[in-house]
Amino acid sequence: MGDTLNKKKHSFRMPHTYALIGIFIVIAYILTFIVPSGVYDMITNEETGASMVDPDTYHKVDSESLGLFRLFLAVPKGMEQAAYVIFFIFIIAGAFQVVTETGAIEGAIKRLARAMKGKEVLAIIVFVFVFSIGGATIGMSQETVIFIPIGIMLARSLGYDAMVGFAMISLGAQVGFQSGWLNPFTVGVAHDVAELPMFSGIALRLVLWAVYLIVTCWFIIRYAKKVKDDPSKSLVRELEEEQDETLDLSNIPKMSKGQIMVLLLVAAALILLVVGISLWDWYITEMSALFLIMGILAGIIGRQSCSGICDAFIEGARSVVFGSLLVGVAQAIVIIFNEGQILDTIVYGLSNAVMILPQSLAVLGMMVVQTVINFFVNSGSGQAMITMPVMIPIADILGITRQTAVTCFQLGDGISNALFPTSPVLMAVLSVAKIPYDKYVKFILPLFGIWIGIAAVFLLICNFINYGPF
Repeated sequence: MGDTLNKKKHSFRMPHTYALIGIFIVIAYILTFIVPSGVYDMITNEETGASMVDPDTYHKVDSESLGLFRLFLAVPKGMEQAAYVIFFIFIIAGAFQVVTETGAIEGAIKRLARAMKGKEVLAIIVFVFVFSIGGATIGMSQETVIFIPIGIMLARSLGYDAMVGFAMISLGAQVGFQSGWLNPFTVGVAHDVAELPMFSGIALRLVLWAVYLIVTCWFIIRYAKKVKDDPSKSLVRELEEEQDETLDLSNIPKMSKGQIMVLLLVAAALILLVVGISLWDWYITEMSALFLIMGILAGIIGRQSCSGICDAFIEGARSVVFGSLLVGVAQAIVIIFNEGQILDTIVYGLSNAVMILPQSLAVLGMMVVQTVINFFVNSGSGQAMITMPVMIPIADILGITRQTAVTCFQLGDGISNALFPTSPVLMAVLSVAKIPYDKYVKFILPLFGIWIGIAAVFLLICNFINYGPF
């Protein structure tokens, strides 16, 4: 009897990742028959030339029902829309596999791991801190894809698992992005729409960043220690059993001149990446080209044959097929909402719901609105252009400062990027790390709840002190 009860108790299993996304797609499709179609008119910002919502122009429109074929058509359309991200993942994975074949990365990681022997916790703190700076200043997000393989190799060499290596890079950048003290893609755009001094109120955002940094480091270290003490408690145990990247630190051979040159090449590529993003407005296409060049040159310097370079590149790309295609499948949700013309209706309905809340709770409602919208519009600057023109007048009517309204947007957008499967960046980094989405959800949910709690307290403080300048 007891065995039967135990079997029933453990019979539930999380659906396959693709099945989970499929459920979301079907729900989105059903909503197009329930939620009325409606749109806002768009206006052009005279100073920046960017298109943004006119908050007083929402109106219902007649929209044709989406036939059942359109449900399935949304998947290839989603892949087409996300093609630049999908191929970016393939190129990054392929290029780094070529670099890995030279032995340069493994040699460098071995030396770093030996230097950090006995200081494993410090390594986690340093990585989270460094990448949080990138997230807070240049809005680092998709760029983390490049560093994930290195972080995972280092984590494994320190006795941890792939989840730790993934977390100390991806969540580090996430902490910086969501606190956003100098993030041009979220806070910068929102400040422009709200007509606030650019990056004003930075002191309070720095405090928020420090709190998030401490909590996130504690969370990762806590998990890392648990895995190191008992590897069977790893959430990606199957992945760890399959991997063959265990580094032997007992005998580290001297690096060849070719390997040193490959490391210098990788360093030069990363420096050029930062310069390109900061000064030349590079985006994923340029980044893809840069790392394609890096992979080819690394293979030549490492004295690989032409066929060897091609084989290594294909092997790297093959290893991320599962996750990279998932990016396109998840975009089908966005396609359905846009074709059903119900996204603006959801924005309108949620914003009206905020209006009836007491002022002390309205700030929390505004964050919830931004979080929900981020599921469908997973672009910080794009979401700012859609929602801030609606939220700023609401804030003015309710007596909430515009700076607080921007913070509601910043946190609602930023935090949810770490959870929603419609985030191309999240799907990309999970793909490169080879971590299934369902395993990741089990890992992140407790931290996500803590982040939300901190955000709620912070917003209530912002409202109480009239966070300004206005």
